[in-house]
Amino acid sequence: MGLLLTIVILFGLQANTILSQPQDILLIAIPLLIQTYGIFALAYFVAKRLKLPHNVAAPACMIGTSNFFELAVAVAISLFGLHSGAALATVVGVLVEVPVMLSLVWFANKTRHWFAE
Repeated sequence: MGLLLTIVILFGLQANTILSQPQDILLIAIPLLIQTYGIFALAYFVAKRLKLPHNVAAPACMIGTSNFFELAVAVAISLFGLHSGAALATVVGVLVEVPVMLSLVWFANKTRHWFAE
């Protein structure tokens, strides 16, 4: 609940920046997308090559891919303040990570047949 409340407050405080500077949001989001999908692809490929079962491979790849933005939010706020660029980056990180992770879960479920059980 505390994390959710913090995220809502951060979105509220950073809303003007998010809406008025979309180019900054893209400069933060694009590398996050490349990093997240790249790490997942590499880990998923290695898990398949190691012949891990899907029920081990999929969660392991998700954990390896996660950026742990809840920790980043706490650190950014405590070190740099609510209105800082670091806080903005964590807000963008949350905006990017949630739908990306959901897409990776969808992909992992659709490719379950690639793995031996």
